[in-house]
Amino acid sequence: MKVVCLGGGPAGLYLAISMKLRDPGHEVDVYERNKPNDTFGWGVVFSDQTVDNLKHNDPASAQTITDEFIHWDMIDCFVNGNLERSDGHGFIGLGRMRMLQILYDRASELGVNIHFETEVEVTDIHTRFADADLIVAADGLNSKIRNAHLETFECSIDVRPNKFVWLGTQQKFRDAFTFIFEKTQHGWIWAHAYQYDEQTSTFIVECNADVYDALGFEHMSHDDSAEFCRKIFANYLDGNQLLTNSAHIRGSAWISFPFVLCRNWVMDDRVVLIGDAAHTAHFAIGSGTKLGIEDAISLAKHVHSDLALKDALKAYQQEREIEALRLQNAALNAMYWFENAPRYLEAFDLKQLNYSMLTRSQRVSHENLRLRDKSWLEGMEQHLAQKILGESCTEAVPPMFLPFDLGNTRLINRIVVSPMSMYSAVDGLPDDWHLVHYGSLAKGGAGLVITEMTNISAAARITPGCAGLWNDKQQTAWKRIVDFVHQHTGAKIAMQLGHAGAKGATKAPWDWHPDRLDDPLAPDQSWPLVSASPRRYDTYNQQPTELDREGMDKIKDEFCAATQRAARAGFDVLELHAAHGYLLSSFITPVMNQRTDDYGGSLQNRLRYPIEVFKAMREVWPTERPMSVRISAHDWLGEDGITQDDCIAIAKAFTDAGATIIDVSSGQTSHQAKPRPGRMFQTPLSDLIRNEGGITTMAVGNIYEVDHANSIIAAGRADLVCLARAHLADPNWTMRAAAQLGYSGVGVEEQKQYFMGYRQLHTNLSREAELYATEITATK
Repeated sequence: MKVVCLGGGPAGLYLAISMKLRDPGHEVDVYERNKPNDTFGWGVVFSDQTVDNLKHNDPASAQTITDEFIHWDMIDCFVNGNLERSDGHGFIGLGRMRMLQILYDRASELGVNIHFETEVEVTDIHTRFADADLIVAADGLNSKIRNAHLETFECSIDVRPNKFVWLGTQQKFRDAFTFIFEKTQHGWIWAHAYQYDEQTSTFIVECNADVYDALGFEHMSHDDSAEFCRKIFANYLDGNQLLTNSAHIRGSAWISFPFVLCRNWVMDDRVVLIGDAAHTAHFAIGSGTKLGIEDAISLAKHVHSDLALKDALKAYQQEREIEALRLQNAALNAMYWFENAPRYLEAFDLKQLNYSMLTRSQRVSHENLRLRDKSWLEGMEQHLAQKILGESCTEAVPPMFLPFDLGNTRLINRIVVSPMSMYSAVDGLPDDWHLVHYGSLAKGGAGLVITEMTNISAAARITPGCAGLWNDKQQTAWKRIVDFVHQHTGAKIAMQLGHAGAKGATKAPWDWHPDRLDDPLAPDQSWPLVSASPRRYDTYNQQPTELDREGMDKIKDEFCAATQRAARAGFDVLELHAAHGYLLSSFITPVMNQRTDDYGGSLQNRLRYPIEVFKAMREVWPTERPMSVRISAHDWLGEDGITQDDCIAIAKAFTDAGATIIDVSSGQTSHQAKPRPGRMFQTPLSDLIRNEGGITTMAVGNIYEVDHANSIIAAGRADLVCLARAHLADPNWTMRAAAQLGYSGVGVEEQKQYFMGYRQLHTNLSREAELYATEITATK
């Protein structure tokens, strides 16, 4: 096979080596535009998994590489000279130039032809390399091949706002991967530093674009820029210089990171992308070289399978795309953290900042930190506990079990049972089923239980089975449930009130047509709908009538009447549902609001009616009891809908009107929405509203593990954590979490009748953990 590899970086060279190892008869040529001794990076970082892959694929080069690794376990976080250190992280690094030399030597030894200082043009694919069986585009993040065929490769490139520069230094950061944050007169600037050989360390300097502009880096020479950075970080350099090797870059040495995502990696059944040409991972998790090398191993493996070449290339993408997306998502999370680092630097103390930074990618969880450095994590847990419980607290409390004061209402812990529609009422009346349902959830240990969206009138329902609070009989039924919760559990209970708007008059989900979401009722079973504008929620849904002033006043009065009934029923907290495309949400989102009067157009206008309703409710709700508002903080529809740029303004409008807390959800305002699903996928929106807006929040959305809850609270991403489906699967989720953690202190409210069951659960889960630890130790 004749193989042409465009690009002589680690990915391209390792592909050439891997092809020759599998078949020495291959004719493999690598074309590299630079000289053999040119390199424009400093050090590279590896994981243990990548090292194992290297050893399995080519023991010879792997041994040479591993013999020269620098290893360190600690992470140091400095903020204006103050240090927080944690251990047990485990990194290995190597100089990029040394790694390339090792790969050059190994490739040459195997018979690979390496052509240095050779420029390749896009047209060469069909002319100069027309006889090649396989052309591998390993030409990096600025890939000529990819950029010339963006549509073919289904490629998106998002150039991120932060500025950064790769520098080196002879200062030794031998003990720890080091992060240094310094505040200048123009704002925060920070460094990522790590040693990669006995003499040299990588020193990446990063800052927000406004700080970059204010400090004048754009107009500095490369040497002047390095010297300016040296002065900022002089206290950490022990008199050593910051070095630059960026002479190949015209203008400023500082660059912005391009996030590259290709949905197709193959062209013409013989051209294939690997490494940064196909996908980029931000340096905040150091996985770019790892991805490129593992791409190379996978590609060579599939090409040498029994599959035809075009099928082998498809199989390669199918195998690697999942891993690449997983790492890219982690890298995105880490990148977003650094893009917003000033937010955390201003909001958190050093311990919490360090925790937030360590868990930034969501790959490192709360319990993973315990495995890495138990002493540090327990110190962090005690630190948080002392902030809440007082300096006399001497125990480490899992963050999810810390109490929280929601206004004047104290919750025993931070876990909330999220609202979940049950569609099981008759004429809006909650019955014994609801008593058992909510009673079970309250007994399960959560600090707060929120009811399903309860409707203010029969015409406000989503389905005929939705619960209501528009008459005395319903109020009495709800009071029975509230009384049970108060008499038999430590939980507080909240009523969520809402109006379905254009999403009303639908079947229960278990009766939906397989091809329809929000499947409408038959016309003879339905009722008239209203919304901000006469726009169907979907093409098959009933068209609503645009709400006029008379209708707006009527519905506002119904919200107030239901609020008064909720107060008389004894609910501790009231939540207004202003999310998910229901009536009030239909006013807020431009996707559903097409009005031209004072209630349409600008965000301020679109918020006008929901705020009117909320203020009216707040006036009749007891002053001492807190109120929450659920919002859709993002429509996931690009610039056509609500974006994260709007969410703080929405949250602030409600808190200014008297909301105690914002329940931060998103989407469900259109079936065309394209969210980025994943664990805790809405939590960044809560983080933004809480830490940039200074607003108390609840996080919700694909939160289901104990680690999720603890990390969200400890990292300051929300004040409360809402779990929905996890509670449907296990109403005792919070009590099970306590047993899983081996914890029975503050924030754990056991039902005395179940005492023996809880003790058995603690014992069983403790034994499972010990057995797992034994098995892990045995495999090492």
